[in-house]
Amino acid sequence: MSESTEKKLDATGLFCPEPVFRTKIAIERMQVGETLIVSADDPASEDDISRWVTRTGHELVNMSKDGNVITFQIKKVK
Repeated sequence: MSESTEKKLDATGLFCPEPVFRTKIAIERMQVGETLIVSADDPASEDDISRWVTRTGHELVNMSKDGNVITFQIKKVK
């Protein structure tokens, strides 16, 4: 994957609803087919971001945890 199709969003240190809100803004600014990598350490973001991705019709390609940091790989599909 080329760098131009992957964006990163660091939402660590932010609490609900900031991680989801910033994810929404980042996705809106992207082109269809691009991928957003979101890092968040708010425990609520695991459910919040996963549900937002499903509700908005994008694709949660991957989700992983490293300690208290959750990383989401979200593909913009529409």
